[in-house]
Amino acid sequence: MTIKSITARFNAWRRYRLSVRELSQLSDRELNDLGISRADIEHVARQSVGL
Repeated sequence: MTIKSITARFNAWRRYRLSVRELSQLSDRELNDLGISRADIEHVARQSVGL
C-alpha cells in the first residue's frame, strides 16, 4: 500500500466513524423519518464512505 492509499483509507474510516456517531445521536423517530433503523446505522455509514 502506498502512503496515498493508506491516507485515503484512514480518511474514509474517519468519515465512517463520524457518520455513525451523528446517526447514533438521532432519535428513533428521526431515524425512522430517514428510513433507517438503529440496526442499519453502521451499514448505511459504511456505504456512504465506500468501505
